[in-house]
Amino acid sequence: MREAAFIRKNKLKWKSYETEAAANPDALADRFIELTDDLSYARTFYPNSETTAYLNSLAGKTHQAIYKNKKEKKNRFVTFWKYELPLLFREHHRQLFYAFLIFAVACFIGALSAAMDDTFVRLILGDGYVNQTLQNIRNGDPMAVYKTMGQAEMFLMITINNIRVSFLAFVLGVFFSLGTFWVLFSNGIMLGAFQYFFYQKGLLLTSVLTIWIHGTLEISAIVIAGCAGFVMGNSLLFPKTHSRLHSFKQGARRGLKIVVGLVPIFIAAGFLEGFVTRHTEMPMALSLFIILTSAAFILYYFILYPRLLHKQHAPDQPEN
Repeated sequence: MREAAFIRKNKLKWKSYETEAAANPDALADRFIELTDDLSYARTFYPNSETTAYLNSLAGKTHQAIYKNKKEKKNRFVTFWKYELPLLFREHHRQLFYAFLIFAVACFIGALSAAMDDTFVRLILGDGYVNQTLQNIRNGDPMAVYKTMGQAEMFLMITINNIRVSFLAFVLGVFFSLGTFWVLFSNGIMLGAFQYFFYQKGLLLTSVLTIWIHGTLEISAIVIAGCAGFVMGNSLLFPKTHSRLHSFKQGARRGLKIVVGLVPIFIAAGFLEGFVTRHTEMPMALSLFIILTSAAFILYYFILYPRLLHKQHAPDQPEN
């Protein structure tokens, strides 16, 4: 490749590395790898050119920035939750919106299908669950299903299952995001049919005040896990200027961080379902407080805080 073509192909990327701060340490490391690859190519084919000198200088500055970042590893745990994970989400709000949209549309389809076909709820939820719930309604305790198992046992079972679903939503993203789409869509269909079933029985408010005590965190985390799957899947579909393998490695690493970041959310949701949801006699105000507090946390930590942090943090990033 002629030097002019090489410059033309990469100059916008190099300029962005000069003027824009890296979003997180991983992005900075990826940037350094790309620069060293470009520098190696330039040294081979244009050893005495200004382009090679420029890339050498740019790679040196990036290496210094990485070295400075290494000094902050002592508080890695705090840094991950306070800065790294939120800034990672700031980069992938678009994938999060797509995951939410797919899930919301699936919920609507599930509810509409249940409204138009009396057998649909049994098809989706199973005869056993529907029959048990109908019996609970007749007994005057529609939410008795949450009282049939010991608290600790339910907590462990629900938490493990939720983590399994989230990792499934992430891992299936390897099939060019189609697997993640299916997990979100099928879970959305199930939720829509589930809620319509209680609406049909005149118990929508009762179900919402009970189920969403844990469901606010649980459903939000499944949607966010879908975002992680799309991050990995889209890295295969749209590698941009990277090789497909390099793009996939980067997307998989970022998606995995998102899923790992959800584990405490699933533990909290499992705790609520195992120890709190079963108390169906609790005052409406307390149920609403738990539901709204959970929703506020999700909106703040995953939507608002990343935006605020990005604005505050960008000026403090090392210049490259």
